[in-house]
Amino acid sequence: MLDKMTGQLGFHGAALVLRAQRQRTIASNIANADTPGYAARDFKFGDALREVAGMGSGLALRGAGSTDPRHIPLPALPGSASADRQGASGYAVQTAPSLDNSTVDMDRERASFVDNAVRYETTLRFLNGRVKTMLGAIQGQ
Repeated sequence: MLDKMTGQLGFHGAALVLRAQRQRTIASNIANADTPGYAARDFKFGDALREVAGMGSGLALRGAGSTDPRHIPLPALPGSASADRQGASGYAVQTAPSLDNSTVDMDRERASFVDNAVRYETTLRFLNGRVKTMLGAIQGQ
């Protein structure tokens, strides 16, 4: 019974975890903007969400993190639903060359940070609405 109720929330819960992971990735890029030679990281949210939901083939994500199938994936955060997503994060595309070989474009990172924050908030509100609806149904209201 509980599985049926929480199964409804699984997709949105996974989306929320992926949004939080992307926010951490972008924040890391911004924090390392002045580090010489730093390569900005990012991942495609849509591909990662399809992988988590089991809708995609997963070939793109598995191949994005490594160039050889014998490579060891990066360690993941314990207890994270996006555990295998972290090892699959790729590199951001550099738009303008910099003198210190850093690939962080602050304008792009700021825009991505705000966009992801708004989408995170939207997902959180949608998930909260679903929980309130289920709680209302349980209480008979």
